[in-house]
Amino acid sequence: MFISIMAKISLYAIPLIITFIVCYAYFVKKIKVYEVFCDGAKEGFTTAIKIIPYLVAILVAIGIFRASGAIDIMLKYLNPVLNFIGIPGEILPLAIIRPLSGSGANGVLNDIFLNYGADSMIGRISSTMAGSTETIFYTVAVYYGAIGIKKIRHTVLVGLIAQLASLLASVWICKLVF
Repeated sequence: MFISIMAKISLYAIPLIITFIVCYAYFVKKIKVYEVFCDGAKEGFTTAIKIIPYLVAILVAIGIFRASGAIDIMLKYLNPVLNFIGIPGEILPLAIIRPLSGSGANGVLNDIFLNYGADSMIGRISSTMAGSTETIFYTVAVYYGAIGIKKIRHTVLVGLIAQLASLLASVWICKLVF
């Protein structure tokens, strides 16, 4: 009973929220919703054109990083330390790629699923980590580059600290729950 009710709610939740927002904007705030939407879409297209060079640069850098074998070398030397801490070395490629690229991280996550299974401990830790971390360098390179922000030191530092905290929390919580 509860599951069927939740299924119905989840089926209609997003359309109802969007309808509410549009009706509120039009009837209460007297906003011309379609015109404002079109203006926003035009700005979004302009932003997309601005970020293409930064996007290409970060994707090329990630491709070089993966193809060079640098991840394998790092894994070879960091595996003893990771085992001592209790972090499976198999998730290191995901931990390295995730701050750089979401699509690259999804590819690594898929490789982990194919090799270890989605329901394995490594698969669960990887899923939790992928869902709770951010593409820090991608975000900084693309969005900060598009609007011309040059001083990014604190953003990257705090992002990397959050990334590490998320990695450790993912391992700890999955080992606790599963």
